[in-house]
Formats: sequence, structure tokens, C-alpha cells
Amino acid sequence: MTQQSASGWVPEIAYEEAADGITSQIPFIQVPNEEEMPKIVFIFESRETGEFEPDAEGEEMPITEIVLHQYADMQILKEGLTIDEYDRVRNVLGLLPLAEATQKGKQITSRVANSI
Repeated sequence: MTQQSASGWVPEIAYEEAADGITSQIPFIQVPNEEEMPKIVFIFESRETGEFEPDAEGEEMPITEIVLHQYADMQILKEGLTIDEYDRVRNVLGLLPLAEATQKGKQITSRVANSI
């Protein structure tokens, strides 16, 4: 998933069982106090190909293809890139430019506050 820290800690992606939990069904990593959140996470995509091959006992087993993906912390990118570079990354990911997204977020927050 990520590189192991000097202490041996390996981050683990977890999910809340309750749909109404504090993370709103967004996965999370429980980070020990002496560790830092990973800047990049490596995750394998695993997908059955639809083909089969015999295992050691001769039973047909599905062939699985794996592809490595990398996910970077957007906060790290925001801190290390110019606003134009950062907005270009956001655009490639299908996100609005930061200023526009911030404005829309403020509008949503205002509507929520007004309806309470």
C-alpha cells in the first residue's frame, strides 16, 4: 500500500461498518501519533479476466489480472505546486479549479446554515 515507516508501521485502509458513521462511508487510515499520513498510497486493482487455469490439484481457478495504481495526497500537491499547476492536476482529475470549488463550497455551507 505505502512504504513501511522506520518503526515498521504499515498504513491500513479501513471502512466504517455503519453508514451514518463519522467518516460518511469514506475510507480512512488510523494514523498512530508518532507517524505521519502517507503522501502517496499504492493500491493494486484486482480483476478476474474471465479465463481459468488449473491449480495444483487440477481445479479450475479464475485468472486474475492486477494493475498497480498510485494515489497522491492533494494537500501535498497543493503545497508543492503553483496554483496553475495545481489547477491543471485538478482539471485532469475532473475537479473544478480551486477558487471555483472553494466558492461553490462556501455557497453550499451558506445554504445549509440558512436552512438550519
